[in-house]
Amino acid sequence: MRTDDSSEPRTPEKPSAAAPLDPLPPLPPNPAGRNQQQKQKPKPGGAVQLHRRHHQHTASAPPFDGATRGKTASAAEAERSVNLLQVFTDLDEHFLKASESTHEVSKKLEATRMHYHSNFVDGRGHIDHSARVMKVITWNRSFKGMSNADDGKDDFDNDEGETHATVLDKMLAWEKKLYEEVKTGELMKIEYQRKVALLNKQKKRGAPTETLERTKAAVSHLHTRYIVDMQSMDSTVSEIQHLRDNQLYPRLVDLVDEMDKMWEMMFLHHESQLKIVLDLKALDISDSPMEMSEQHHKRTIELHDIVKEWHSQFHKLITHQKEYIQALNNWLKLNLIPIESSLKEKVSSPPRMQRPPIQALLHAWNDHLEKLPEELAKSALLSFAAVMDTILKLQQDEMKQKEKCEEMGKEFQKKSRAFEDWYYKYSHRRAASGEEAEGDGATEGTNPKDPVSERKFLVESLKSRLDDEVEAYNKLCKQVREKSLTTLKTHLPELFRALSDFARSCADMYSKLKLVSQAQNPAAN
Repeated sequence: MRTDDSSEPRTPEKPSAAAPLDPLPPLPPNPAGRNQQQKQKPKPGGAVQLHRRHHQHTASAPPFDGATRGKTASAAEAERSVNLLQVFTDLDEHFLKASESTHEVSKKLEATRMHYHSNFVDGRGHIDHSARVMKVITWNRSFKGMSNADDGKDDFDNDEGETHATVLDKMLAWEKKLYEEVKTGELMKIEYQRKVALLNKQKKRGAPTETLERTKAAVSHLHTRYIVDMQSMDSTVSEIQHLRDNQLYPRLVDLVDEMDKMWEMMFLHHESQLKIVLDLKALDISDSPMEMSEQHHKRTIELHDIVKEWHSQFHKLITHQKEYIQALNNWLKLNLIPIESSLKEKVSSPPRMQRPPIQALLHAWNDHLEKLPEELAKSALLSFAAVMDTILKLQQDEMKQKEKCEEMGKEFQKKSRAFEDWYYKYSHRRAASGEEAEGDGATEGTNPKDPVSERKFLVESLKSRLDDEVEAYNKLCKQVREKSLTTLKTHLPELFRALSDFARSCADMYSKLKLVSQAQNPAAN
């Protein structure tokens, strides 16, 4: 047996053999564990050549053997990545700036602070009403610092240190106090009326003077207590009116002003984002990366989850705002109802403002919120989330196809090495048995029972299947790439156009509410 000096070994020959058969192309590299003797085995001849297309693909499709694309493709991808990266960087910058515009509103509403709400303890029997009221009225002292301890001023009378939340807590405490006073007053009025009826009955029956005097004293005592309680109740009503007109209303006006600024900035940033994504239509996707990376898939999942969360938070923003303004409107309707008393001539009730400035603001606010076109923005967010879900499914199909190709590629390499080893041993057995190479060459490839042909056919069939799977993978990669980038070109403009229109509607709404509040200046009334 001899081997040629060329880099590709020849089939072992007998002295009288004819010209050697065509050699096989190089098979996949041997595993790292194969010894030097195995590496120098001659390649089997006499088999039909296996074409090299699989190896050409693996040179251009890195998922299977880690090979990279050519320098030209890499340079094109780098240029494309920079362009897309700049677009996404600009979008992110506007998101950050839009987020900054919400800081003042968050401060006004103390969005990041945990609050004590007196209604949290309603079901705790061991905490009496007085304790609840005092806790609500005085809980915010800890936020004002120790420097106010000796300034001679009562924190309760210092309106400047109050926040939107603390004003609401104070009003809740006074409303609960008023509820208890009204309930007590009604019970006392019933008792007073019962005693008066008893006194009249005793007079008609001619009851003894001592009995009449005793009943008259009870009636007079109840009458005095009722007047005192009504005066206390009127004082509570006055305090609630003070909180409503001098603390809650100015803070609502301030909130409207900050919301107007916030939505104006939101509109400007979403409008800029719309212009940025409209420029995506000019981008060419032909040089974009072919295969999807693991990092790319993770970022797609993050974007999908963020868009769904965006829709959820957007829904909460609108819903909670409507609920809050509706709750204030419903409370105001009850607040403006006067408390009736059968002893009006004895009770000096404070005059009530028929149309306080807060009424016009809340009514206008509620009407504008009901007309707000939030459904278009919600639909745009849901639509984009659905598109991202479709892309995720395509990416998952691509990943499954990639895994299938990798497994089949490993199987092909394994079968190819097994065929190589078998043919090496088979060639040596033929040379040792003295079989005629001419006879073998004449029948090889035509005898269906020839072991070389059978094994060769199995390897070639597997290679053909691998090529088909690789071709399907490449088509799927192209489909996912085109779908992803086409989505950015089509649906991002729709999304930011809807958000821009909604932000503009909100900015217009709060601009109108500012005019309403300016027209309801308490000093003018």
